[in-house]
Amino acid sequence: MVWVVSNRFYLEIQRNGRVDEERFIRNSRLLASQLKIPIVATHAIQFLDAKDYKAHEARVCIAEGYVLADRRRPRVFTDQQYFKTQSEMQALFADIPEALANSVEIAKRCNLQLELGINRLPLFPVPDTISIEAYLRNQALSGLKQRLQGLPENEFNDKLSIYQTRLNFEVDTIIQMGFAGYFLIVADFINWAKQNNIPVGPGRGSGAGSLVAYSLGVTDLDPLRYDLLFERFLNPERISMPDFDIDFCQDRRERVIEYVKKRYGIESVSQILTFGTMAAKAVIRDVGRVLDLPFNFVDQLAKLIPFELGMTLKKACAIEPQLEMRAREEEDVRNLLELAESLEGITRNVGMHAGGVLIAPGKITDYCPIYCAEASESVVSQFDKDDVEKIGLVKFDFLGLKH
Repeated sequence: MVWVVSNRFYLEIQRNGRVDEERFIRNSRLLASQLKIPIVATHAIQFLDAKDYKAHEARVCIAEGYVLADRRRPRVFTDQQYFKTQSEMQALFADIPEALANSVEIAKRCNLQLELGINRLPLFPVPDTISIEAYLRNQALSGLKQRLQGLPENEFNDKLSIYQTRLNFEVDTIIQMGFAGYFLIVADFINWAKQNNIPVGPGRGSGAGSLVAYSLGVTDLDPLRYDLLFERFLNPERISMPDFDIDFCQDRRERVIEYVKKRYGIESVSQILTFGTMAAKAVIRDVGRVLDLPFNFVDQLAKLIPFELGMTLKKACAIEPQLEMRAREEEDVRNLLELAESLEGITRNVGMHAGGVLIAPGKITDYCPIYCAEASESVVSQFDKDDVEKIGLVKFDFLGLKH
């Protein structure tokens, strides 16, 4: 156990001066001596550079509904909460250098490494007497024969021979790429949904080109009949996670997610976070509000920004002469754009992915942080869909559609 020099007390030091600092250090040392535990230096970093302080305050005001110039608003942060250099930290804790040494010691112990580029598929339960690869091959062949049932015997044998050649090729590719478990997991919860009268879409996207998916009941489209290519879905030349777009009845989709939680353990399943960022038009309006500029003034500026996907303030100033001219001639416009540019693109709020669900091979907290939103029971990853794929977790799509 360690005693940490509290960030909250550190802010009081910044506000109240040297006398409080000396008393705080004296009390910290006394407490550490009494409890026989070492002191550790910390610093609450809120932004990278000292010059970012105003932008950080503006972001706080945007989030909490305040105006920058309001003297009564809570001021929880200081201009000293930037990423300090080693020499600056040494100067701050010159009276207690052992606190810095202890911080370094803790950092050395934080040696957990998460390897990237390794797929961490959940484990699909199969009988002990068979491998998951052989189980997939058997299930796919069995499902294919069921799909072809009802054909005359001669036609059945001819088609089975042609279809089985394609099936073997697909199964070999799936096994080679290490995705046998993925196909079985998807087939399991889709077939559970069908057996429990939950409408499921017939399949769409590149996944409809898989005969294995058709044989397992994941899709209801015969890819050979429509000349669909499996290579568009999975290709050893282009390594990427398979991704079936699966449509469930919107009203009963939650039942399928609950089934998955029971099947693989509630600690192994979460939904996926999404980040809402400050886009060009929105950040102009947000910053204009916290600067307490007139609504019509800000509205005119926001409307000068072209409505185009991927538009940025820099690009808008380059292609809209009136915006660039006003920034040159009007101080309020210049200040607004300067502050807005420093905030553009940063996270404004968080939400939940429309249909993405993570299933981990163990506790999800072993791989990524999670949180539970207020007034909600759904656990959500703190990584977005791109980052969860980078750490090897697999996203399953549970899309809800009205029927």
